[in-house]
Amino acid sequence: MSILFPIIYSAALTYLVWKAFKVMSNGWGISGTEKKRSSNSTFQQKKYTIHPELLDKSGNITEEELLTVRFSNDNDSTLEEKGSTTD
Repeated sequence: MSILFPIIYSAALTYLVWKAFKVMSNGWGISGTEKKRSSNSTFQQKKYTIHPELLDKSGNITEEELLTVRFSNDNDSTLEEKGSTTD
């Protein structure tokens, strides 16, 4: 039993690593074809996602001030770089 476990473990690990590289290679192939396709077209459409909460009753984007929430243990370095202060 003590010899069988390392053999099964190494076989399973080898199989999983092989499957991971196979999936990643499929993703790399797709991203390469998308870059070629988008560079060939002269018209590139920009897609934006507008959340329904930002729309007023008539369907236009609201001009209201947005409410934000900041947690006490949030260590966002971008705010410190911009020089903003917390309340």
